[in-house]
Amino acid sequence: MTALNAPPVAAVLGATGCVGREVCAALGRSGYDVLAVARRPRPDLAPHAFHALDVAAADPAALAALLTTARVEVVVNATGGWVSTEEAMHHAHVQLVDRLLAATALMPRRPRIVQVGTIHEYGFVPDGVPIDERVEPNPTTPYARTKHAGSEALLAATRAGEADGVVLRAVNVCGPHTTRASFLGTVMAQLAEASEPEGPELTIADARRDYIDVRDLARAVVRGARAPVVGQVINIGRGEAVSMRELVSLLVSASGMPPHLVRERSARVESKGGSWTQADITLAGRLLDWSPRIPLARAMADMWATDRAVRSAAHARQAD
Repeated sequence: MTALNAPPVAAVLGATGCVGREVCAALGRSGYDVLAVARRPRPDLAPHAFHALDVAAADPAALAALLTTARVEVVVNATGGWVSTEEAMHHAHVQLVDRLLAATALMPRRPRIVQVGTIHEYGFVPDGVPIDERVEPNPTTPYARTKHAGSEALLAATRAGEADGVVLRAVNVCGPHTTRASFLGTVMAQLAEASEPEGPELTIADARRDYIDVRDLARAVVRGARAPVVGQVINIGRGEAVSMRELVSLLVSASGMPPHLVRERSARVESKGGSWTQADITLAGRLLDWSPRIPLARAMADMWATDRAVRSAAHARQAD
């Protein structure tokens, strides 16, 4: 039981990633004590308690003891990513959820679980079709299939009365600390490494995507942690399908690179989202009282500024 007047405690799995670190910050601002969990620490998580753990490989009893001792009332699963093999994705996206559910079943008081899923769980949809929660999932890539399997495990546990959880299916993210493994992260790296006399050559597919600032997603996670909703899937996005060229243009502007120096090369759409994603976020507004706030131009500017600061710090360490 929570000590008298003690703040609630939330554990964030995958706390060192782009989403995880913003979720930690948002929970901290909302009055939670945060237990950050990841395989390796980062210095920018210093305000929060940290525990190094590969949750997907953890013994459920040991994980249950950790969460119980820390008085955890909310667990946010912000782990996973576009790792290289389907086996690695299964470890990060499916086995982790199985271990987490086995652990919470052993706790005297089960915590609330917020699973950060992905809009790609729905699979491809025709251009122009907003994706709402009634769309039948049809994941077609290893990433989407394994993320969906993890989400379904939590939803099945809620239907059986064995968990208190909610799944937030998020669109692609941008903003501070966006991974360089993503499309925008790759473009950002090319802009950073380009010499101004020549400029970069960027490959841009003719696609439209829904992108959200990671800080808006983190706010939705906090709302999901507190909302009286169980076993529900809720889409999180801006509700807009923006052309990839417009997104790149915003990032080029944020970088300060003269636009006339950027050379574009068209490409087929071969990514996880197909040629179109647009989330219908009506349910998020109704159930979470949430809507996005941060414009994409600001998200790109902050993404560039954060990456520049990280690069400067790395150069300073190398100089030492």
